[in-house]
Amino acid sequence: MNSQTRKSSIQGQAGALEIALDEPEGVSRGVAVIAHPHPLFGGSMDNKVVQTLARAFVQCGWSAVRFNFRGVGGSAGSHDEGRGELEDLLAVVQHAAPAGEGERALALAGFSFGAFVTTHAFARLNPIRSIEKLVLVGTSVSRAPAAAIDQAAHLKTLVLHGEQDDTVLLSAVLDWARPQALPVTVVPGGGHFFHGQLPLLKNLVVRHLSSPSS
Repeated sequence: MNSQTRKSSIQGQAGALEIALDEPEGVSRGVAVIAHPHPLFGGSMDNKVVQTLARAFVQCGWSAVRFNFRGVGGSAGSHDEGRGELEDLLAVVQHAAPAGEGERALALAGFSFGAFVTTHAFARLNPIRSIEKLVLVGTSVSRAPAAAIDQAAHLKTLVLHGEQDDTVLLSAVLDWARPQALPVTVVPGGGHFFHGQLPLLKNLVVRHLSSPSS
């Protein structure tokens, strides 16, 4: 993302996982783990929406951790339709912000397929540890069901979707969100990749990160 980005790898379930860390100025307020779009359609941690999410978190004082799912870039293994990718995300969380005594504040974010995986990671982690912020952009809900978001976590959750997204239809996201009474922020005229609207996307995320969670 910039000259300060530190890349490394950790051990995941399927082998090495490539990660990238960007740190804020001063003392970090916690760790944000950000998941990328579908590996079979060119998704990686270098995706522009993923980088925009990382910049928003860094601007708000978070350490931003991006990573490549199994089979992408320098990460070992092969695509596993979300099952193994969930284990990848959980491995990154365990590495970057392990639970237990002295644990750091944790935020989760994802784009498209990465948002789908993030909903399941949130469902797994939320009952056992505090997650301060959840950001879901262009959430994939069509290929496989996204997990429901605990109602008690709605104020800490931002669901962003483009009005004219032709990869994941807005109507499908509303069908997922409606039974939960989960608010969805719609970007007028926005497509799946928010071309020409990344500054707006970043500003919306920064506003969410700067607001109280409860």
